[in-house]
Amino acid sequence: LGVDTTVLPLSAMSSTPIPVPKPLLPSPPSTEAARQLDELLADLGHTQSKLAASRQGAGVPAESLLDNMLDSLTRDLQELGITAAPAGICAACRKPIAGKVLTALGKTWHPEHFTCARCGQELDKGPFFEQGGRAFCEEDYHQAFSPRCAYCAGLIREKVLTALEQTWHPEHFFCAHCGKVFGDEGFLERNGKPYCHQDFLAMFAPKCQGCERPVTDNYLSALQGVWHTDCFVCTECLTGFTSGSFFELDGRPYCELHFHQRQGTICHGCGRPVTGRCITAAGRRYHPEHFVCTYCLAQLHKGTFRECGDKMYCQPCHDKLFV
Repeated sequence: LGVDTTVLPLSAMSSTPIPVPKPLLPSPPSTEAARQLDELLADLGHTQSKLAASRQGAGVPAESLLDNMLDSLTRDLQELGITAAPAGICAACRKPIAGKVLTALGKTWHPEHFTCARCGQELDKGPFFEQGGRAFCEEDYHQAFSPRCAYCAGLIREKVLTALEQTWHPEHFFCAHCGKVFGDEGFLERNGKPYCHQDFLAMFAPKCQGCERPVTDNYLSALQGVWHTDCFVCTECLTGFTSGSFFELDGRPYCELHFHQRQGTICHGCGRPVTGRCITAAGRRYHPEHFVCTYCLAQLHKGTFRECGDKMYCQPCHDKLFV
């Protein structure tokens, strides 16, 4: 009988929440000159709409009309001695920005040209997300780059929990058996699924052959099973095997005395187990030295004794006492 003190393998992993990127906001300048140009461009925009409507049949692009109007305005200002310097170069169309300018991602843009890289929605009036130097609206950013929950397969838009090499909504990371959310004790893993300690032990830990409870600490391996050290005792008297040896009967452990009692190999004379030579008489077993006359204690020999009242006598004592 050997004692294996190795703790049963129980694998566990830790989970760490990571934040989702925060949306950014474009930052247009707030100078008096910019305000005046904004008003001017607004007037130009109304004029452009009228011209576009009147020339729609001729197939003249609206953008060309606006460029022509800006060129004309610049020439008129120059004739009056006013030099209109552009506010920057638009990162999208690469043309000078004469009116309202929007600054984002370290570049300058026409407000109408600062759009989502995926759906084309204008981003000048709301938050946006940046990825790889490109701007995205919130929905397209999450669709393209946000992780998905391993439980519900939905997008994770806020807090992300990582565990078992997957990502989860924090509220969806729970025991695969009972559905309990994990506390400070953490979780245990089996076949890629997380379990609370209680369910893991009940479902997967080996059971003690004595009490049938999970074995999680030091254990004994015997009789083709595992045992808590406190549970490996004689089935009859519940005494531990201090000598290190035991007897097996029907898959259960016994001390020497109760094993022989179950087997019927106890000496009728001394009450101790018969392990060597044995004399059988009247359906009972005896050590040879204990097969003696009840009256004179002389050793009996098979075939030369008499039985009376569950006791053995030699012939002379039997005749003297009972004849």
